[in-house]
Amino acid sequence: MKHSPRLARRCAAAAAWAALGLPLAASAGPTIDFGTGSSLNITYALQGWWENREQDFAGTTTTTSDMYLRRNRLAFTGQVNDTVSFYAQLEGGDGRRGQTDRAIFWRDAYVSLDWTDELRFIVGRVKNTFTRENLEACLEPLTLDRAEVLSYTPFAGTRDTGVVVWGNLMDAMFQYRLMVADGREVTEMPSHKQRITTRVHVSLWDPEFNYGYQGTYLGTRKVLTFGAAYDTQPKVAFANYLSRAEPRDYKAWTVDAFMELPTAAGVFTASAAVMKYDTGGAFGQSPDPLLSANSDLKGHYVKAGYMLPGKVGPGRLQLFARHEKLDYAVKTGNAEYYDNRWNSIGANYYIDGQRLKVTFEYADIRYDTPHPAVPALNDYRQATLGLQLIF
Repeated sequence: MKHSPRLARRCAAAAAWAALGLPLAASAGPTIDFGTGSSLNITYALQGWWENREQDFAGTTTTTSDMYLRRNRLAFTGQVNDTVSFYAQLEGGDGRRGQTDRAIFWRDAYVSLDWTDELRFIVGRVKNTFTRENLEACLEPLTLDRAEVLSYTPFAGTRDTGVVVWGNLMDAMFQYRLMVADGREVTEMPSHKQRITTRVHVSLWDPEFNYGYQGTYLGTRKVLTFGAAYDTQPKVAFANYLSRAEPRDYKAWTVDAFMELPTAAGVFTASAAVMKYDTGGAFGQSPDPLLSANSDLKGHYVKAGYMLPGKVGPGRLQLFARHEKLDYAVKTGNAEYYDNRWNSIGANYYIDGQRLKVTFEYADIRYDTPHPAVPALNDYRQATLGLQLIF
């Protein structure tokens, strides 16, 4: 059955915002209405962080301080008609850890075709549809940010270029997705074939009907969702690159759960996921130099939040905690230098919902076996103060 015009516009816009980390609730910028069912919305979003890190290495602790723009984005959401919409987002330089010369680039650019609630299409550069945390809006997280490594697929990171077919069934209790995209695309590969990702979820309370999720709904929904996904691409690397021998396939899976429960005593949020990325141990053998360590990785995270009932001063206060474990299939002799744990606590202070908030997080990162020659593979502690503005 065809959407009504009003419902179609709402669903198309919701899909656009949620897919790229700017959900419908955050579309605060100006909208130009062309009077024929067509419109264009412009939104600016900024996250400014002040990060202090203490790094342990060779018996010495080094302290560094860095102020940078974690995200600096200008987004354009267009509604062409009842069925067709588009999204394009520019990302600017950020200055993180001395990277001050990054060029402005298109982080996202795609067209959405919303035929019915059960059948929708996205064509272009869009978020990978694998892990829940990658699909959670980067401007509406529970903790300070996503996992630095675990939630991103090894060959396409957070986004890829391709086609997505997705939809909601049974009043959005069930959602399915199928994505065909470029995946890994380098000359060092045995051959290049497309990456295929499938994902499903079931929402037992209020439905999560958008392409993207939120890390917290700030108590506006009662949510209990379970999801699972599978990701694969054939012949992504040689285990013996010098001899161009032993081609390896890539495959990955994840399962996840999310709950948010608003009560008179406050809002309780909990989320967890397990992921495994596998290229048959290629990184630990003799692969091409571009193959990343997280191509053979398994891990999990657990995070929880509690929002106090009522206001604290002019805003709302939400406390959160996160635990994350990463196990790489990488050994140097008998040592596993990459394996580490992340534990953090923090707070969000919502002055105007997600449109204006301040976040603080303290994280303690411990390596199972600190590397004697590589500072980056040693324990560190990190305190981050962030400001977010969406207009």
